[in-house]
Amino acid sequence: MTPATAEHGPEPVRIDVHLREGALASFADDVRSGLGSDPKAIPPKYFYDARGSELFEQITALPEYYPTRAEQSILDAAGAEIVELVRPSEIVELGPGSARKTDALLRPMVESGYGTRYVPVDVSESSVEQCARRLAEQYEGLEIHGLVGDFEHHLDEIPPPAGRRLIAFLGGTIGNLDEPERRRLLEALRRQLHPDDRLLVGTDLVKDRAQLEAAYNDAAGVTAEFNRNLLHVINANLRADLDPDRFEHVAFYNEGERRIEMWLRAREEMCARIDALGMDVGFEPGEQFRTEISCKFTRETLECEYRAVGLRPLAWYTDPDGLFALSLTGPET
Repeated sequence: MTPATAEHGPEPVRIDVHLREGALASFADDVRSGLGSDPKAIPPKYFYDARGSELFEQITALPEYYPTRAEQSILDAAGAEIVELVRPSEIVELGPGSARKTDALLRPMVESGYGTRYVPVDVSESSVEQCARRLAEQYEGLEIHGLVGDFEHHLDEIPPPAGRRLIAFLGGTIGNLDEPERRRLLEALRRQLHPDDRLLVGTDLVKDRAQLEAAYNDAAGVTAEFNRNLLHVINANLRADLDPDRFEHVAFYNEGERRIEMWLRAREEMCARIDALGMDVGFEPGEQFRTEISCKFTRETLECEYRAVGLRPLAWYTDPDGLFALSLTGPET
């Protein structure tokens, strides 16, 4: 596909669009296969319509939801050190959203004179445009080359490096992938790295079950609303009549798999119509379909996964309470 390009803001900004319908480009196929499988499941990337993104921002500020605060504290404490270790000419970020956390890496990169390019990769064209506009105004001389695409499919579309590269994959998003999916993604990321390039990954860590489950079952019910919003996304985009009020939010820690699982559970027997797919979907009372996994890691398990794909662990950073971690790796030589 020949990408579309655009110029925005007072500084040079280029945005290549390789996914013209954003995250919804493969939505119909994923809903058809996901609701036709046993058990039913839909990928979590479809949570993030405008309302879903707004709800997730609310979640990050909830007292029970520690990951965002913990990761930000690590970046604030260690961002300059990481930049000094890598000395990147550019930062490539996968799934940056608003890119607020990235300031802890961009600022020392720009102020040190190591680099002047930022490459955000996100499925949302509006997110890429908004963060590009903000950063172009905030950092004089920063070149921004955004890419609208799915990091599971469009890594090869990332522009050629301008020099030494730091790829950042923050927010614990890698935990939304199961082990085979993580391996494929890490292998693809490894292929993007030249000998002096580095990969920085944010991961949530294994901890007490009660603390993990509280983060996904907040007292205010925001996560429950966020989960059920997926049904609004299906209704709005595929002309369906799923009733969110007839499903309850379920989130629990699967200790054997070391992951939080989020599900929607039918409160009663029902049949829903999805007109755009010509599909009827039946639910038994209590039947569930999975909407997200969020895998939790130890240093040992994560570094084992890195080494399996040819990545060498170089540095490990955690918050004072050991809730979250940033790991820095480079290609095996």
